[in-house]
Amino acid sequence: MIVFDENIDQWLIDIFKGEGFDILSIREQSSGITDREVIEIAGKQKGVLVTEDKDFGELAFSHDLKNCSVILLRYHQSERREIASSVKKVLSYLDKTSDHFFFTVSKRKIRKRRM
Repeated sequence: MIVFDENIDQWLIDIFKGEGFDILSIREQSSGITDREVIEIAGKQKGVLVTEDKDFGELAFSHDLKNCSVILLRYHQSERREIASSVKKVLSYLDKTSDHFFFTVSKRKIRKRRM
């Protein structure tokens, strides 16, 4: 399952929803909850959290998050198409492993760090 944080633009959620991915939108389901609650939801779902909030890096590593992966997006609006493609690459990679990672995804680069 892909858990989209409240700060993710609807266009990206719509892309994955339209392609049949199993998604949960925090904005639609639990708007206003804390970052810690978002991480708990992603962990319970054994999902992948997609966010633009840099605080999740600190939360994930300081709380020893081991039951989900995080994709942190860094992009400009003009790079939307490339970002969606990069997220799909990360999800494809995660489908092939049971390990969890923290990814930082930008237009030109995907960085990966084991959780």
